This record gives sequence, C-alpha cells and structure tokens, in this order.
Amino acid sequence: MTINDIAPIYSESDDPLVLSPATARQLLADTGWRRYAVIGDSIAAGVGDPWPGYADISWADRVADALGSRPDFAYLNTGRIGATILDVETEQLGSVLDFRPDLVHISCGGNDLFLHGADPRDVEDDLDTLCSMVATTGATLSMFTLADVFVDEFRSLRPQFVEFADIVRRVAARYDAVLTEFWDHPARLRGNWLSSDHIHLTMAGQAVVASEVTRSLAGYGAVADAGIVGTA
Repeated sequence: MTINDIAPIYSESDDPLVLSPATARQLLADTGWRRYAVIGDSIAAGVGDPWPGYADISWADRVADALGSRPDFAYLNTGRIGATILDVETEQLGSVLDFRPDLVHISCGGNDLFLHGADPRDVEDDLDTLCSMVATTGATLSMFTLADVFVDEFRSLRPQFVEFADIVRRVAARYDAVLTEFWDHPARLRGNWLSSDHIHLTMAGQAVVASEVTRSLAGYGAVADAGIVGTA
C-alpha cells in the first residue's frame, strides 16, 4: 500500500479517525488548560486546501475549540508560512511569553532543513533552545512528528525527515512534551491527506491531526492528574 492508494470515501461525520466536536470537548473538559498557544511555521498556521465533507477549520483551531469549554479560555496562534526556528524565536516567542500560556504547541524545523548546508545537529540544538525558552513559562509543551509522505519526486528528502522525526522525539522527551506520532499514521496513505502542493495537509488531514492531538492531550492530562508525569 502506498500514498494515495486509499480513496477519500469519508466525510467528517463518518470518518472513524475524526472526533466529533462534542466528543473532543468532553475528552479535554477536565484537563485544566486555559491558555493555549501555537507557534511555528505554516503547519502551525494551519495552511491547507479545503476538502469536501470536512469543515474548513485548521487542526490548531479545532484543538482550541475542544479546549475552549471554559469561559476564561484564551487562544493565541502566531504560526507563519516559511518560518524557521530562529524566525519563531525572534518574531513569535515574545508574544507567546506575554500571553502567559499553560499549553504551547511547537511546530517548526522543517523549513530549516531546506536551508543551504543545514546540519540536523544544528536544527536539534535550535529546536531544543526554543523549547527551553518556552518551558520557562511553566507551560506544558506539545509537539508532533510529520507524516512519512516522502515518495516520488520527494523521495530524496526522506532521509532528512527521518532524522527530523527523531529530533522531534528526542526534544519532546527532554521537555516531557505531549508527543503525537504521525510518521507512520495510516491516514497519511489517504488520497485526501495532502493538499495540491503535496506539502500541507488538506482540511480532511487537519481534522485527523486535531483528533489525534486531542487524544494525546487527554491521555497526558489523565496521567498528570494521577501524578505520574515527570516521575522516574
């Protein structure tokens, strides 16, 4: 089975991988996060093509909706197309620190790999530094790996992004971040996963991402409530 082998037969209402808004809100109702920030690149910003049968809502906005049942909830998204890790640090971090978040999703680093002479070790160091700065807020960090969609004309990029997925995993582990895995997620094989640019997710893909991030946050919140997070 390869990318796009699975036809886009679902709509949002019957997609088995997509949580309904009510279910998503229920899962996150008791997690306690009230100030949610998303920083990073175009993935953070939610860039992507519309898809029939799915609401034109980015993954981050969907997660914000799931978290937003509390009347004092606030949401900030500073994601920008083309942003590198350094761009996020210099252009977005200040706003996020001023926002005083208790949950921050960080999505950047992919653009850094396209810079001439990019060294994965430098990418990891830069991402670690950014996460360290965000962690000073005391907020819970959230991250996810990118999906393995590097086929055909993009196949030559796959080794770099294999390493990048490992970088995200290592950095997430160092900061006890909520990590959602998409590298080998089955939805990446769907014909409705990627937009026409073969880089960004469609709104169908974003609906799946939002649901998986919601599940990860709910699981992390349950473990935290049990007093297990951060223990050996």
